[in-house]
Amino acid sequence: MIELLNKSHNRNDFDCGKELLNHYLKIQAGQDIKRGLCACFVLADNQTIQGYYTLSNNSIPLDHLSTGIQKKLPSSYRSIPVTLLGRLVIEKKHQGCGIGKILLIDALKRSYEVSREIGSFAVVVDPLDDAAERFYEKYDFIRLPDSGKMFIAMKTLRELFC
Repeated sequence: MIELLNKSHNRNDFDCGKELLNHYLKIQAGQDIKRGLCACFVLADNQTIQGYYTLSNNSIPLDHLSTGIQKKLPSSYRSIPVTLLGRLVIEKKHQGCGIGKILLIDALKRSYEVSREIGSFAVVVDPLDDAAERFYEKYDFIRLPDSGKMFIAMKTLRELFC
């Protein structure tokens, strides 16, 4: 079941193979939630976390988008509101079992539903490495020019979820 991270979840045993992401879940996620910096969702079985992702509001400068997309947006916007999928992480024992796909679909659907009430043009990710980049490419995320970031437009998500 995918739910908001809470104190009942066992964070101590989580290991995705990347210390930075382990540390985030174990130490920083709770503080970020309290400060209103992100929401952290976990896939847990008996309070054991199999994977997690974070969502927060963000924006990207209009000029970071391709010229084709810029032409479709009002030039009065200097930056475009987006949803940041900040982290999407799977515990080592569960990698390669499809949990990444499950978490991604949940994050995209949740982001799309919220975008219907709070404006957001796209979901943006900043892949940590080449493997993460390939994962997002598989799901039609598009690279932002001159940036390591990638995005999928809410218009695309509307087609998927409606």
